[in-house]
Amino acid sequence: MTVHETFLKIAFDEAFEGMRNRSGGPFGAVVVCNGEVIGKSANRVLATHDPTAHAEISAIRQACEATGHYHLPGATLYTTCEPCPMCLGAIYWSGISEVYYALTREDAERMGFSDNHIYQEVTRDPDNRNIPFIQLSSPAAEQLISEWNRNPDRELY
Repeated sequence: MTVHETFLKIAFDEAFEGMRNRSGGPFGAVVVCNGEVIGKSANRVLATHDPTAHAEISAIRQACEATGHYHLPGATLYTTCEPCPMCLGAIYWSGISEVYYALTREDAERMGFSDNHIYQEVTRDPDNRNIPFIQLSSPAAEQLISEWNRNPDRELY
């Protein structure tokens, strides 16, 4: 078994366990750094009542806690399925270096999970989205920008 197959198997083990104990959908993920698992999880949406508790997000959270940092350069994510748009964002925000996956978004759709509407919404202007996105003006907005920009201790991520 190759290294990639070994880590992907761990992701599938997580998926099967989570699916069978009804903690969430049929998805699992593992974050690896320097050959060591630093985060792994099944989908936990049902167990936590949290729509963001996807396997990838949960594994990234574990990895960040394990490393004590929000950025994971050099880390690899192994996941049972092509990440959804939310997880894709988390992968980029966390700085994960590469992703290996088995099932495609079309396979996820065959299991009843379709993200196509989200992919379409992201490309639309906020005024044309299915959920209204309405910008409000606030005097605190400029104050927030100004205070952030003046803060010498701010940490960009």
